Amino acid sequence: MLNKLLKNLGHGADWIGLREVEESNTSVYIRNGKPEANNQYLDHGIMVEVLVDGNFGYAATDDLSLAGVKKAFEKAKSLARQFSPHKIYSFDKSFRPVARGKYNTASKMDLDKMSMGEINDFLSLTCDRLGKREEIINSHAHVMLTDSKTRFVSTNGSEFETNQHIINHELSVTAQKGSEIQTRSWGNASQIGLELLNRDIFFAQGERIVNEVVELLNAKECPSETMDILVAPDQMILQIHESIGHPLEVDRILGDERNYAGWSFVNKEDFGKLKYGSELLNITFDPTFEGELASYDFDDTGVKAEKTYLIKNGLLLRGLGGIESQKRSGIEGVANSRASSWNRAPIDRMANINLDPGTSTLKDMVKNIKRGVYLFTNRSWSIDDFRNKFQFGCEYGKLIVDGEIKETIKNPNYRGISTPFWNNLTMVGDSSTLEVNGTSYCGKGEPNQAIRVGHASPTCLFKDVEVFGGA
Repeated sequence: MLNKLLKNLGHGADWIGLREVEESNTSVYIRNGKPEANNQYLDHGIMVEVLVDGNFGYAATDDLSLAGVKKAFEKAKSLARQFSPHKIYSFDKSFRPVARGKYNTASKMDLDKMSMGEINDFLSLTCDRLGKREEIINSHAHVMLTDSKTRFVSTNGSEFETNQHIINHELSVTAQKGSEIQTRSWGNASQIGLELLNRDIFFAQGERIVNEVVELLNAKECPSETMDILVAPDQMILQIHESIGHPLEVDRILGDERNYAGWSFVNKEDFGKLKYGSELLNITFDPTFEGELASYDFDDTGVKAEKTYLIKNGLLLRGLGGIESQKRSGIEGVANSRASSWNRAPIDRMANINLDPGTSTLKDMVKNIKRGVYLFTNRSWSIDDFRNKFQFGCEYGKLIVDGEIKETIKNPNYRGISTPFWNNLTMVGDSSTLEVNGTSYCGKGEPNQAIRVGHASPTCLFKDVEVFGGA
């Protein structure tokens, strides 16, 4: 269909691209063992992109007829001409390379192999088990299944397809004892099939978070002092996301985001020079990581996705900039021009931003801590407009004294500044501590675009961090 539409659009542009996105979504919410909401929706449309007078123009439509797409084509051309006198860079067809291929999520069980009723039964049974302790005042289970199909064709011969099967899942419990209320959760988002919905795994994780939330009701407050922190992968996801991912977005460095999401403390001159972290810090951009949430073969401009180091042995090397931002800035980038849907233009986004495992076992890292805290699962975050000064809170903590894990502590929080913090990275866990996490809700852009990103990380040890409780 797309090739036929492209052929019949007519003339008046140096280059034309059609990006069709079709996404179906099924969500099931269970609260306290009973169904709370069941949702299904289908979203389907086409983005028309044109190059006119050195400027790209965009117009989207959910009218997939030739007349509907032609109308969007004329609007895109008009917008490109209208803004051409104000362009900050003159582009040509080389900014849309030829891309041909097909990407499919590797999965064992398609998302349509369970009915909504079967998913409800699975989650209801799981959620019912969460509420057996008398301290539990609320339990919640949620699964969202997404089938996403993107097809792209262009006048210079591109034709590629991206088919992703995505599951978001979460279990959470809230417990109360007197005036003390605590919450513990477990969840993730990844490219996978329904083989993820394994009863033994969900039951075991549910039992764990119930036991831990009850522990928190009787736990001591997190101490407030400067100490070492051992950060679990389900908190490292936020640490990487906020203090590495966002600061390295090249459009943010260029100032494109300053009106909405702020600047970056990173400057163009820092690439190849800035010691971002200790020599143990190795960060990759890797959309080739099988099963991770933001894996693909081509970005939305047709650039081939490859694993690339952003930071190597602590040294900043590359930015998160797509082909347009690379030319504007002179900074080496990656294949990360991504759009959240058919009605959004591609901009610089994270994909899979991962921290390479090191050589330390968890036991070794604990033994190296004189006094510190072991931190799990983000619950709050705050970071300044330059993505520099941050303050993060976690659901659950363990005190570590003289190389041994001691009692549970509640309300653990820590704060720092991005590059000093990463330069205090003293040990990196080996592959046995690695977890692959993801989030479907990274927000950016005007109009806003919520996009899927992945972060794989081992457990990491940082020294001399300001830790505090009571928040």
